[in-house]
Amino acid sequence: METSPIPVVTVQTTPFDDQRPGTNGLRRKTAVFEGKKNYLQNYIQSVLSSMDLRDRQGCTMVVGSDGRYLSRGAIEVIVQMAAANGIGRLVIGHNGLLSTPAVSCIIRKIKAIGGIILTASHNPGGPGGDFGIKFNVANGGPSPDTVMERIHQVSRTLEEYAICPDLRIDLSRLGRQDFDLENKFKPFRVEIVDSVEVYLQLLRNIFDFSAIKSLLTGPKQLKIRIDAMNGVMGPYVRRILCDELGAPANSAVNCVPMEDFGGRPPEPNMTYASSLVDAMKGGEFGLGAAFDADGDRYMILGENAFFVNPSDSVAIMAANLSTVPYFRQLGVKGFARSMATSAALDRVAKTMKLALYETPTGWRYFGNLMDSGRCSLCGEESFGTGSDHIREKDGLWSVLMWLSIMAANKQSVEQIVREHWAKFGRNYFCRFDYEGLEPRAAFYMMRDLESVILDKAFSSQKFAVGDHMYNVERADNFEYIDPVDGTVVRNQGLRIVFNDASRLVFRMSGSGGGMGAVIRIYAESFERDPERHSRETQVVLGPLIAIALKLSNIHERTGRRGPNMIT
Repeated sequence: METSPIPVVTVQTTPFDDQRPGTNGLRRKTAVFEGKKNYLQNYIQSVLSSMDLRDRQGCTMVVGSDGRYLSRGAIEVIVQMAAANGIGRLVIGHNGLLSTPAVSCIIRKIKAIGGIILTASHNPGGPGGDFGIKFNVANGGPSPDTVMERIHQVSRTLEEYAICPDLRIDLSRLGRQDFDLENKFKPFRVEIVDSVEVYLQLLRNIFDFSAIKSLLTGPKQLKIRIDAMNGVMGPYVRRILCDELGAPANSAVNCVPMEDFGGRPPEPNMTYASSLVDAMKGGEFGLGAAFDADGDRYMILGENAFFVNPSDSVAIMAANLSTVPYFRQLGVKGFARSMATSAALDRVAKTMKLALYETPTGWRYFGNLMDSGRCSLCGEESFGTGSDHIREKDGLWSVLMWLSIMAANKQSVEQIVREHWAKFGRNYFCRFDYEGLEPRAAFYMMRDLESVILDKAFSSQKFAVGDHMYNVERADNFEYIDPVDGTVVRNQGLRIVFNDASRLVFRMSGSGGGMGAVIRIYAESFERDPERHSRETQVVLGPLIAIALKLSNIHERTGRRGPNMIT
C-alpha cells in the first residue's frame, strides 16, 4: 500500500526580542522553551533561514545533544523543520546523543554545511534547569559573530516557520530512514549513527593508543577515575577508555546519561565534581578526570586530588606535544589562548619560538587561526582545551593528551606539573564568578570601572596592600583584530597589567541562561622562584583580589557579600 507524501505546513508566528545568541548559542531556562509558544520553532527557523537558500537546498546537517531534558522533543522538531526547509539529509547521533567534539568531527568528516547541538554545557538540566541551542558552521566550529548576527536579525522579524508535523523518526534505530515530502523530488533522509565511532577513529589517528593502553594495563598499571557526570560522555568513556584502552570498567563512574544529570550541575570543577575529588584524596588513583554535559570541558586531578589549573594544563600540553604522533607528523604551528586565560602558555610559546595569539573569550575566535594554519593548540581558563584536529574544545582529547604525557615521561600528574613550573615559572591564577546580578547594576559597575582605569592618571597608579606594592603598567578594554580577516572585536574585558606581570581582568560573560548578568574577575601573579611554587593560590593572590574589590566596588554596587564561585 502506497503512503501519501508528508505535507509541508507553514505556521504563522510572532518574533521574540530575546533570541540573540550568546557566546555559546542561545541559552535560556528550560521553562522558556517549554512555556512560550513557538519559542523553539522560531529559533530553529532563524538558524535555518540564516543560511543562503541555495546552500541550504539538499545539504547535509548534523544534529546531536547532551541528553538533557527536552532534547528528544526538540530533535523531533528540528527534523520536521529541516525537512520542510529543504535540508536533504540529517546525520543524528544514536538516541540523539553526540558530544560537541563529536559533532565537530562529523561535520568535518562528511563535509556538512553545519550542525545543531542541543546543550547548555555545564548548566543544570531537568525541567527546572537550562536548555540551549548551538549552531556550528561548516568548519565544525561555533558560529562566528557574523552568523550569530544574521540569526538574530532573522529572529527579530520572523513571521512564519515551515514544518512537517507528521514526520516521525526513531532515534533508537541505527541506519537510514527516508521520507517522501510534498513538492520534493528527492526523499528527505535521516541517518542515525553510532555516537562514538567516527570520533574514535579520529582519536586513533592522533594518539599512540598502544602506549596509553600499556600505561593503563601494564605491570605498573596507572589506576584512573573518570566521572562522566551523567552527561553525554558516558558512552565515550566506556567505549574508548575502557573497551579500547583497557581501563577497568569500574574506572568509569556516572556514565549513564540522565536528563537532569543526576540532580547536580554537570560542571567539572572542585565543587560540583566533589565525589571525584573525595575519591582521589585516598591516593588509590593516579589520574582523575571529569567532563561537562556535552564533553568539551574537563578537569584533571592527580593523586591525592592534586588539582591542575586549566591555564597550566594547556601550557603543559604545549610543552609536551612531541609525545603525540599527530604533532610529530604535522609539526606545531602556534598557540592561542583567550585573554582571560593565564599567560603560562605564552612562556612556552616564547621558549619554542612559536606565535602566541590572544583572543576574546569564545571558541569561535580560534577557528580562523586554525583554518589559516596559524595555530595547533588553544585553550581557555574555563576548563576547555583543544587542537586543530577539530574546531571545538575537546575534553576526552585533553585527557588522552595527559595520559600520553604520563606514558612518555613516566611521571605522575603532580611531578609533571611541578617540573613544568620549575622550568617555566608558575602563574598563580583564580577566577571569581558573580552570577545572577541585576543587569543594570552590573552594566553601570563595569562602565564606571572602565572610566577609572582608562583615565590617563591611572597608568601611574600604585597600590599598596600589606607589604606588597603593585605599580600599574597599562590598562585597557581588550580589543582583538583577527590576523586572518582583519575583523575587529571591541569591549571584550577590562585589563589591568602591573609591572611585575601580575594582572586583573574584569569581564561580563555572555553565556548565562537569561537569569541576570554575570561578572567574572580574574587575578594572576607570576612566580619564578621554585621555592615559592607550593603556596596557597588564594594567599598569593589575596592582595590583587583586594585591589580588584576596591577598584570595582562590586559588593557595594551589586549588594553581594561575595562571589558565587571561586575557581
